[in-house]
Amino acid sequence: MSTTSAILTPSGAGTGQPVADARPNPWLPRVVKIVEVTPEVPGIWTYRLAFAEGDSSAAGYTFEAGQFNMLYLPGIGEVAISISSDPDDPLRLLHTIRVAGNVTQAMVRMSLGDSLGLRGPFGSSWPMADCKGCDIVLACGGVGLAPLRPAIYHIMKHRSDYGRVILLYGSRTPGDLLYGKEYDAWRDADIEVEVTVDIGDAEWRGNIGVVPVLFYRLRLQAARTRVLTCGPEVMISFVIYEALARKIPKDHIYVSMERNMACALGMCGHCQLGPTFVCKDGPVFTFKQVEPYIQVEDF
Repeated sequence: MSTTSAILTPSGAGTGQPVADARPNPWLPRVVKIVEVTPEVPGIWTYRLAFAEGDSSAAGYTFEAGQFNMLYLPGIGEVAISISSDPDDPLRLLHTIRVAGNVTQAMVRMSLGDSLGLRGPFGSSWPMADCKGCDIVLACGGVGLAPLRPAIYHIMKHRSDYGRVILLYGSRTPGDLLYGKEYDAWRDADIEVEVTVDIGDAEWRGNIGVVPVLFYRLRLQAARTRVLTCGPEVMISFVIYEALARKIPKDHIYVSMERNMACALGMCGHCQLGPTFVCKDGPVFTFKQVEPYIQVEDF
């Protein structure tokens, strides 16, 4: 018995004949191999994955900035990981992984050439098309920069489509800042990069403080500004507060609510947020969509 099934599509509805869905079956993992591992900061690595030789569907694999894949290790489990690579180069597939659970702990023990399963891509994406002609504030903390890096790459390649672009990024210490070697290239692409840390060291000469405080330095035109934010939920809450204080409309504030995702199909219920499922309906939402279900201090 086949593990895939034909699905009726509008083109087949008139004849009553089933038409095969060309998309990969989301229930079935595809085999990928680890071809490169880059240590980023303590406890965080970036894995480059390649589809197995002979996978005829690999050439059709595409994703959008902000989407995620499910990575699967037989006998251990499956985990949702954001894609952190360039959407215009989908076969150079990168996932930045923080060791947190059974699957990620097992992955750090794997070697180059080892195989795992991949399902995806899943989820909603950052609204790059809707942001055209607008100023963009990318506000993120810690590993929350990983889901926004594809958006940065997209902006760099299509820079004339956007107005002022500002990255506000924070981490606990200077040694926890992700992708530090890329900041100069981002600045060269006319992206304003403002970095802050909670705790400095003897060599740190940058900002000290939390990400939302960086908004105090900005002069924004509310009607043409879009805010994209990802990171710890307490940081997201205060970013939203600062955006609202600057009269940025609720439906122009986009949040990635990456939490508790376990199946990517809205079947297990672990990521339910009010009437929505983060994995299926998100992870990217407007604040207007999720306002009743997340807490914002003093709002």
